[in-house]
Amino acid sequence: MKLSRFAMLPLGLALAGAPMLALPAFAQADKVVAKVDGIAITERDMTLAGEDLAERLAQLPEDRKRDELINYLVDLKLGAKAAVAAKIAEGPDFASRLAYYREKVLLDEYLTREAKKAATPEAAKKLFEDTVKAMAPEEEVHARHILVEDEAKAKDAAARVKKGEDFAKVAAELSKDPGSGKEGGDLGWFTKERMVPQFSEAAFKLEKGQISEPVQSQFGWHVIKVEDKRSKPLPKFEEVKPQIDQYLERKSQQDIVLALREKAKVERLDKPAEKPADKPAEPKKP
Repeated sequence: MKLSRFAMLPLGLALAGAPMLALPAFAQADKVVAKVDGIAITERDMTLAGEDLAERLAQLPEDRKRDELINYLVDLKLGAKAAVAAKIAEGPDFASRLAYYREKVLLDEYLTREAKKAATPEAAKKLFEDTVKAMAPEEEVHARHILVEDEAKAKDAAARVKKGEDFAKVAAELSKDPGSGKEGGDLGWFTKERMVPQFSEAAFKLEKGQISEPVQSQFGWHVIKVEDKRSKPLPKFEEVKPQIDQYLERKSQQDIVLALREKAKVERLDKPAEKPADKPAEPKKP
């Protein structure tokens, strides 16, 4: 689904006064930025190409994107000119292909425009509040661990920290965990399902400050220390609003297509009549 793009005026124009700000949007969109064999490339062309090549452009540094777009449009204009000269547009399949892509673009634009109406601030806020009300409190643990190859080494590590050695220091010295070892075994905050069952079962039984006996998992032997426990904080509305808007837009698009299909008379002439297709699953809520 395409997202609308709003061009921002350069700071110099913004400070220049009202006459420049009053310039019609279409005039700026039709501004010629390059020519190839006399064929104009406009800002509108740049916007459309930017939407089409969004994934490719995302991999490029900002200072290269505009050059990449202009180079692409130069090739496109030259290629299209050559295709016209070769009378490609007069071929038997071209009109059908053109009609297909016209309908596809019309549908995309229609769904994008209508779906924006569904993703209102009020609808987003209501979905967020309803979802938060239905969420059950979830416990989180902040823990450190020391990962070693065998039980004997785990017992030695456990004995050292239980005698008073700093857990983070022992973890940095002994732990084989490539992710947390250099961080003193710090695993941060996690919920029960994020860890393997053996590890989670042991960690969530401990109270704040307690150290476990050696625990075996498929990764080796662990000694665990719980730094803290809490109920998982609920997300803030501003943090999840982009996902909520996306969900509302996708659901709106699905509803529009289903409503159009229900009003239409669809006849399958290529095979015997059959029962209607199952309704597609609703998009998952964020």
